[in-house]
Amino acid sequence: MTAPDDSHPMSRLLIVSATVVFMLWVISQAQSVLASFLVSVFLAILATPAVLWLGRRRVPVVAAVAIVVAVMVLILLVIGVVVGTSINSFSVALPQYQERIQEHVSAIIALFQGKGIAVPDDILRKYVNPGAVMSLTASLSMRLGSALSDIVLIVLTATFILLEATSFPIKLRAVLGDPNQVFPQFTRFVNGMKRYMVIKTVISLATGALVTVWLSCLGVDFPFLWGFVAFLLNYVPSLGSTVAGIPAVLLAFIQLGLGRAALAALGYIVINLVLDYGVETRLMGRRLGLSTLVVFVSLILWGSLLGPIGAILCIPLTMTLKFAFESQASTRWLAVLLGPENLVEKRPPAVSAPGEDATAA
Repeated sequence: MTAPDDSHPMSRLLIVSATVVFMLWVISQAQSVLASFLVSVFLAILATPAVLWLGRRRVPVVAAVAIVVAVMVLILLVIGVVVGTSINSFSVALPQYQERIQEHVSAIIALFQGKGIAVPDDILRKYVNPGAVMSLTASLSMRLGSALSDIVLIVLTATFILLEATSFPIKLRAVLGDPNQVFPQFTRFVNGMKRYMVIKTVISLATGALVTVWLSCLGVDFPFLWGFVAFLLNYVPSLGSTVAGIPAVLLAFIQLGLGRAALAALGYIVINLVLDYGVETRLMGRRLGLSTLVVFVSLILWGSLLGPIGAILCIPLTMTLKFAFESQASTRWLAVLLGPENLVEKRPPAVSAPGEDATAA
């Protein structure tokens, strides 16, 4: 009698693990190319509703794409000029801000020593170094700028994606040999992804605009730069909105004192509470169909593989993986692991899209 073969599941697990490791290595090696491609896909998703709107008004597809891409290029150029100028000016002024930070640190040390509290000089200067936050902000801004520097390739790729988007279902039906084939799960996923990206972008634009106006009213230097940082980091789940406010509040403290810094921090808190936890929650639901741990791990994983672009797009990338796992019975258990525990308790695994309430009955 032959013993059952238990090696097959283990072999399959090893093959899958090796494939995942290899894919992660390829992604890390092709970081710049993939980052540009992901930005192109992101822009194409945002532009698709406008192209479809023009198509419903009997505008030819090529003309609709050309109009939308022209508007998109104009917006990108304006943002590039304004934000690029702010980044350069901030980089030039950074040494002066760091000197003023050291002056504040020296004043704090003198204050403690005046009250008879012995504070080692090197501890505050080495471990409590707000200047590192400013340097990190400048470095992050430059990296984001370099990721978007190949704007011609990005726009061209987005243009071709938009031109192919309308004909892709027809081609897929032709490949499958069924002209009446429908793809309900894929359609629901794409619509949910598009809805998530559009809503998230509108909320992020509103966040950046309000931050810019508020900091301008307070007189903080480079308000457009801090508004742009708030816009981008608003895509980063959990930590993005908080991290975006740190350098601006620190600069307000250095430049204008503690009172204005407190007002700047209060403005960030109110804006994020109203938009992120108020408007966005009502529009997209409370859950993304991902567990809290998966959201945090995906932020670290995609950020380490693709840099700032990976951190910004970590949720759509992880949702795409989850959809791919849900599409196959052999990998559906992975989709269950990525989802929240409520999904397992209330219903069997099903395809969910970003912005949909994964706990809905």
